[in-house]
Amino acid sequence: MKPRKPLFGLGICIGVAALAAMAGPRAVAADWTMWGRSPLRNMVTPEKGCPTDWDVTSGKNVKWSQALGSKSYGNPVIANGVVYVGTNNEAKRDPAITADGGVFMAFDEKTGKFLWQRYSGKLPTGRVNDWPGEGLCSTAYTEGNRVWFCTNRCEVVCLDVSPTDKSPIEVWTFDMIGRLGVFPHNMTSCAIASHGDLIYVITGNGVDDTHKHVVAPAAPAIVCFNKATGKVVWTSNVPGANVLHGQWASVAITNVNDRALIIAPLGDAWVYAFDAKTGQIVWKFDTNPKDAIYPQTRNEIIATPCIVGNLMYIANGQDPEHGEGYAHMWCVDITKTGDISAEIDANPDQPKPKPGEELVAPAGQVAQRGGKPNSNSAVVWHFDVAKAGPNGGKVGRGDHMNRTISTAAVSDGLCFVPDFSGYLHCFDAKTGQNYWNYDMESAMWGSPLIVDGHVYASDEDGDIRIFNVAKEMKMIAEHNLGNASYCSPIYANGVLFLTTRDRLYAIQDGAKSKPPAAAADQ
Repeated sequence: MKPRKPLFGLGICIGVAALAAMAGPRAVAADWTMWGRSPLRNMVTPEKGCPTDWDVTSGKNVKWSQALGSKSYGNPVIANGVVYVGTNNEAKRDPAITADGGVFMAFDEKTGKFLWQRYSGKLPTGRVNDWPGEGLCSTAYTEGNRVWFCTNRCEVVCLDVSPTDKSPIEVWTFDMIGRLGVFPHNMTSCAIASHGDLIYVITGNGVDDTHKHVVAPAAPAIVCFNKATGKVVWTSNVPGANVLHGQWASVAITNVNDRALIIAPLGDAWVYAFDAKTGQIVWKFDTNPKDAIYPQTRNEIIATPCIVGNLMYIANGQDPEHGEGYAHMWCVDITKTGDISAEIDANPDQPKPKPGEELVAPAGQVAQRGGKPNSNSAVVWHFDVAKAGPNGGKVGRGDHMNRTISTAAVSDGLCFVPDFSGYLHCFDAKTGQNYWNYDMESAMWGSPLIVDGHVYASDEDGDIRIFNVAKEMKMIAEHNLGNASYCSPIYANGVLFLTTRDRLYAIQDGAKSKPPAAAADQ
């Protein structure tokens, strides 16, 4: 990998017909109304004709581009002719507001014209709750004339955006710190999803700035709200004092055995399936071996679950601030109940490490609990490292599943997963056979997009590479955006949307605009 400057960031970072009732009213045309395109969070679109050739320097096939802040992690969504994206306030589009903060921007989908922005000032408690310069990291959920998102202030906001070219109307705002006692670590970044009249938010509740204490173990890790009123319907704090760091993932939603499930990766590195209406836990899954030690070998979950049929695809990892390391990729049958992990504790009576102990103590001094096979395991396949490298050779870094904050994408029997060490992996979706990996030579924060038999992947160097969806690796195009990309490619209504840390591009075959250096951002 090429050397890179450490940055704090959050990955922060889908069978539509079958989920129409869950996703609310059907989106107009081929809008991209939420993170992952549908509540299943599988970033695959049936649209065709996605561009493979463009040049942001000359403006070739660039329909329009617009300046954002200096850091952008909130992926764009497209609904009813408007593009919504989260960023920070370094663009200072409102000269009356120049302070650091989170900014939710809206642009005209066709022309790129700037419409409006909503600013959220930084929390006074500082970086432990609201990291400086990181802006608004949440990806919005849209439905009809309403938009929901989480702010950097640990708020959930519902806006009425029906005026389109004017400032939106605030329908409700819920302060999860003031009203639920949440202590977000560094940021609240959840991408909201909806089932019927309800929406679901992972709060960000985590440790203090010493990384030794979970400040509010009784505060909820996940909250279910009535999306019209903001009323709390149910909450769960199931990780309690076992939160490793923060809670930055997002939920997926699916229907299993005639029951809607909210599939939520939480801060203890377990994935939980909750009954959508009641919050009852239906099953739980530990994404780490029982003898893993945090932060050396026990990983958090920042990725969003990808659901295909009755299978969940998910890999674990850590905050990019912790750097690279090895991890685990899982495919899990989600039709079972109870503890469906690969292992159960071999010595359940052995005391657990105290909160924060694993982070500060040498690995050999931390009490470990070994595991034994779980007879109720729902693991279909698991990948951590290949038995041999290419053609039976030495196992290299790319033959490992490395820490990731990215969400998997599955199409045509193949599963594609990026990792933070810069490798794009291609697995057999049914068996887990690792067909190939490609070294992007830079950290990958975003998730892959699959369109018309092609996989689009972005990295921290600003490279966008396009591969065939195939068992044999073939890269068909490579382009650079001129700055780091922490977001995922999005394709909606025949336009490819690409986001760098400071700019949003709309790419369409046959288009030509002024290059960013010459364009006047409107």
